[in-house]
Amino acid sequence: MAMFWKEMAGGLLLTLSLALLVRGAEGQGNGRDKKQVSGGATIYLGQDRDFWTPLIHTTVNLSDIRSIKSTFQLRTFDPEGAIFYGDTKDGLDWFVLSLKDGIPLMQISKGDVHVSVSGGPKLNDGKWHKLEVSNQGKFVVLEVDGSNGLVVGMQSEQTEEVLTGKLRLALGGILIDKEAMIVQFEPHLDGCVREGNWLNLSVPWDTEAEELWPCHQNVRPGSFFPGTGFAVFNTSVFPIEADRVVMAEFWGDFSKMDGTILSIRAPGQELMFALVANNTTEEVTLTFGEQRISVKDTLKKLAITFQADSLRVLQDEDESKTTSLSVGSESRPGYLNMWREGRLAVGGLLGDGEDDAGSQFLTGCLEKLQVQEKDLDLDLAVKHVSVSSHSCPA
Repeated sequence: MAMFWKEMAGGLLLTLSLALLVRGAEGQGNGRDKKQVSGGATIYLGQDRDFWTPLIHTTVNLSDIRSIKSTFQLRTFDPEGAIFYGDTKDGLDWFVLSLKDGIPLMQISKGDVHVSVSGGPKLNDGKWHKLEVSNQGKFVVLEVDGSNGLVVGMQSEQTEEVLTGKLRLALGGILIDKEAMIVQFEPHLDGCVREGNWLNLSVPWDTEAEELWPCHQNVRPGSFFPGTGFAVFNTSVFPIEADRVVMAEFWGDFSKMDGTILSIRAPGQELMFALVANNTTEEVTLTFGEQRISVKDTLKKLAITFQADSLRVLQDEDESKTTSLSVGSESRPGYLNMWREGRLAVGGLLGDGEDDAGSQFLTGCLEKLQVQEKDLDLDLAVKHVSVSSHSCPA
């Protein structure tokens, strides 16, 4: 074993991590108030939890490791998020494989060596990609769909030690402080893994989830709201200058939506604004105070422009279908503040508490949402519940 670990210096830790990624979505109790997950099936990584907390994790003896190659398939439209994590020495030596800008990002910390490398093709195209990680001497090689995608070499001046003890593995999160990352990234990944072949080891993974969410067989780009949660933002995060026009644009099949699409509340004020789809009345209703605009739900795009003294609603880019509301700041003193200090919710109606309690949750798929002509990434919300941020069932 000593010679084995010496040959695997630097690269083995990453390879081992791939060994035990995902084994399926069937769980059973283990007598420790945790569910155990067996291998072989597909697992959805974007399930609700604290985003840095792994979805599943396990611990194995290093002496049980025999294989040095692992393969799995990944499918996502999400450009950024954690795939898996592994460490030895209770987190002193660690690695993370993630995506950033859709490209594989590998980070490794081992002794006095700290490495961060990204490269290879973009993987967030919604297609299944086969990834293989293997050790070749002092190099760790990530192959994507049969071609080299990323090669990492590591060498230390320190005397190589024989590794003993435990290896901790985690899927969809990390087990150390996020500040230890060499490159910071958003951890939540709306994606799936399947068909893993992980170092020929068969051990159970633990999960704190009562049940694991399944992956949809076919997906398309968008944000899916199952009717049980929403995403909340502080409006101060949007780069909006004083008195400047603000535009919010929505794409999707509104006839297949039901519930609150967007709501905004200014500090210390009643609900300022709500956009609600109703399958029963077959209408989409915009509410500002006592004023309302209703349109048929057959539209595919809705653009709402917030001006200093009015709201302008444009349907399907057809100027003949434009409606305006007068909402001057004199009659609504909190109107301008809602885009400076307020809260914005996508997929639910904001409550009046600071805990962002909501209701009337949206059911349906928003194909795209932009604020100030920039895509709104729901993963950046201060609260994010039961939303698939980058994919909808096809």
